[in-house]
Amino acid sequence: MVDLEQVRAALEALMTDTVRVRRLTGEADPEDGAPVWATVYEGAGALLSTHGQIVIRQLLGTDWLGEASAWYQLMTPLTAPVADPGDQVQVISEDEQSASAFVGRTWFVEARTQASTVEVVRVTRLDEQNGAVVVGI
Repeated sequence: MVDLEQVRAALEALMTDTVRVRRLTGEADPEDGAPVWATVYEGAGALLSTHGQIVIRQLLGTDWLGEASAWYQLMTPLTAPVADPGDQVQVISEDEQSASAFVGRTWFVEARTQASTVEVVRVTRLDEQNGAVVVGI
């Protein structure tokens, strides 16, 4: 039998970035008319490309992140809120190895955070390309 607490701890230990998930409020800034975003989560996370997902599968010996059509996935602890499509994701503080890879980049939640009967972390599919459409709402 797999020790789910051990798997959860191992995955959370890999969440070395600080991520921010923001959601449009539906309001506009009175000064410039820009859309207003509210932070729904800021804390531990890991942003993984498909390659990163394969590496974690090899480290754990099992696939807890699942196959996805999305090139990027966000891992957050189970205590993080569920992300909704269109939410904005940014890495605001990175571990030393990934520091330059995330500067100035923004991802958008492609679909609602994945759910399953057995969960060890929150996994959210991301899209780096569709933000221009979402921001204009």
